[in-house]
Amino acid sequence: MRTSLSHLSGLTVDVLVIGAGINGASAAQHLAAAGHDVLLVDKADFGAGATARSSRLLHCGLRYLAPGRSITEFLVRPDRLLTALRMARQAMAARAELVQTVPERVTAMRFCFPVYRDGPYRPWQIDAAFGILAGLGSGGRIPLDYERLSPGVALARPLLRALRDPDRLEAVACFREYQIDWPERLCLDAVLDAERCGARVRNYTSAALLGSCPEGWQVRLVDTLGSEPPAHVTARRVLNLAGTGIDAVTRTVAPDARRRVVGTKGAHLLVRLPPDCAGTGIAALSRRGEPFYCIPWRGLHFFGPTETLYDGDPHDVRVTPDEAAFLLAEARHLLPGCHLGPDSVVASWAGIRPLTYDPALPLGRRSRELHDLAADGLPGIFALTAGPVMSHRSAGRLLARTAARGLVPRRPAQAVRYAGPAVAQDPTRRGQCPGTPCAPAELRRVAEREHAATLADILFRRTGAAWGEPLGEREIAAVAAAVGDALGWDTAARQAAIAAYTNEVASLFASPFAVSSPRPPLLVSPAPDPLSLPAGTAALSQGDRP
Repeated sequence: MRTSLSHLSGLTVDVLVIGAGINGASAAQHLAAAGHDVLLVDKADFGAGATARSSRLLHCGLRYLAPGRSITEFLVRPDRLLTALRMARQAMAARAELVQTVPERVTAMRFCFPVYRDGPYRPWQIDAAFGILAGLGSGGRIPLDYERLSPGVALARPLLRALRDPDRLEAVACFREYQIDWPERLCLDAVLDAERCGARVRNYTSAALLGSCPEGWQVRLVDTLGSEPPAHVTARRVLNLAGTGIDAVTRTVAPDARRRVVGTKGAHLLVRLPPDCAGTGIAALSRRGEPFYCIPWRGLHFFGPTETLYDGDPHDVRVTPDEAAFLLAEARHLLPGCHLGPDSVVASWAGIRPLTYDPALPLGRRSRELHDLAADGLPGIFALTAGPVMSHRSAGRLLARTAARGLVPRRPAQAVRYAGPAVAQDPTRRGQCPGTPCAPAELRRVAEREHAATLADILFRRTGAAWGEPLGEREIAAVAAAVGDALGWDTAARQAAIAAYTNEVASLFASPFAVSSPRPPLLVSPAPDPLSLPAGTAALSQGDRP
């Protein structure tokens, strides 16, 4: 159950973390493990914003090595080359760390990059890029398994045979890539480990800075779900990790503070492709010249992302009909042999990237940046922008080191535990397919011990069942009945929870082409075929999928 706000009133902590996305959760985890007194809050659920709405790629950093219009850009601006190499090294390091420490939370796939005769890159450039990545990749601990296929070989393989313009295809670069199958659960793992190490954590709690005091910063906490009286706490340090809300948090006490963040929207369409395409994805460029992916996920594939400016609520963002039409048109252009149409779309989602504001770049900078807000008259307050999901571990360590300067730990240090709890399945259902609702005992456990407050908390972020086989009305009702007592729901509250969940799924995740249907489909996910890895390579788990 969630902690009452009254238990926090009057508290003084070493560090308050505002924003419990995956970077905020990681920062709280590393600070608490180091022995500091930490309070982690989020105005919504843990990991419910950008963390849960990303493209889920644990990528190798290939896109960072793209020079733009010409390789001469790197020669004329060597600083851009150095930045690209640094970001690629960070990507390879994050890839290796997650695959090695939490293999049950990631999924391997075969990624392919088609090279066309009239395209921006030549095969030798792709070879060189993978050579650089291999050199940055920590001694080959997690190999790339790169190979360049001739057009004849490539076009004989599933999915690739559907590529456009086969007569202009010069080669296809293939390599092993990974995805974070269920990033919101990875975030929750960090939240629960922070709590194990002594941190106080509370979702659905907004935080407003009131002003400084001799002990640090005074903050008002408000429950965004209920009617509890606000609580007031004091924090010696504040980590402002509110995503696209960073500037709003800062300007409550510093109205003239510089702008730090800009939000860009990434929309995705989930489609069903032939079964033999499972485990294979494509990295390409859209006709706008932007990265465009076809990514396998839980037996389906999704296309995206888009990249447009967005300044609305990141928790209430959805794929618009225009965005869906663009994504479907690009998917049909990339893979005309798949004959995709509106009926192929199973579901959709969109998320907002909190990128670094730069007046010279309308869509912001993607390079991660730590901001010391002392320059705005806010000493002891720090913010982070452009921190992707895949590098949350290094971001958490950086934030912890920064916030802990000058603070004396209150408890002995503990080892961080990255592996989270296994999420049990109900063995009585269809072969334990991904997305199968959990057994009642497991549902009650997560309701009682993992700070859930809504059915979406349980079905998306605690068990992942909402990302799987479509849940019928009886299944949703059964879940509500299983957790109702733990969450203090009477019959009316259960019915309200079911209605709220159904409306949220229909509003935020349904196919934009089916908005007029009376009951939009939930996210569907048949069990994927296992990926065939090169000989001698240990097969990875397909992810901790309930």
